[in-house]
Amino acid sequence: MAAARRKQAANAAVEESGGAPEGKRLSEIAYSAILEGLFARKVPAGAFVSQNDLVQLLGIPVQPLRDALRVLEAEGVLTIHPRSGIQFLKPDFEFARSTYQFRSIIERAAARTYAETGDAAEIAGLLADHQALIATIEKDGLTPALIQTLEGLEQRFHGAMIACLRNPLIETTARRLKNYVTLIRLERLITQPLALRTLNEHIEVLRACTDRDGDRAEAALTVHFQAALQRILGMF
Repeated sequence: MAAARRKQAANAAVEESGGAPEGKRLSEIAYSAILEGLFARKVPAGAFVSQNDLVQLLGIPVQPLRDALRVLEAEGVLTIHPRSGIQFLKPDFEFARSTYQFRSIIERAAARTYAETGDAAEIAGLLADHQALIATIEKDGLTPALIQTLEGLEQRFHGAMIACLRNPLIETTARRLKNYVTLIRLERLITQPLALRTLNEHIEVLRACTDRDGDRAEAALTVHFQAALQRILGMF
């Protein structure tokens, strides 16, 4: 079904251009499809596959696939071995440590800026949504639907701070780091205590932002990343 949708999107891009393929648009579809395949475990982390394997598995035309693979290689998600195949990243202890260290450097500054200049209504909304989700999890348990809500709220939380920096280079880097984190977490089991701990760590940052206390927000974000890294490293 997903492959069929991608083919339809690719065909639509061609039709909109009067029959001339929009290379950039098609390569973006291919890029997203490859990551989707990784995150959905259609392509296992660490897998060594051929280009033809990916074409058949993901339903992506060859040229957009090649373009997307080059981008993903530059981003460190895979390695292209000429005349041999494509090897996908398998996150290890050192990769996880490096990812969270880099992420912490960027987001500490983001947390401070968000505390000092972030939109008060947005901060209040994030805080209220975190508190509501905690109450729901404590009442109903951690259901698959609530795991999706948690993941969406986590993206909003970190995304709001990054956006507050108004720096396109940092936003691009943050998106790449988000892909790394998703790969690192693929084998992690999200339990109710883990979810509640994460949400409460976020709340400490948001409360500091509510008080316009940049020092406290940065410190709380640092504690959150240190705890998150320890939870991730326990997987290896």
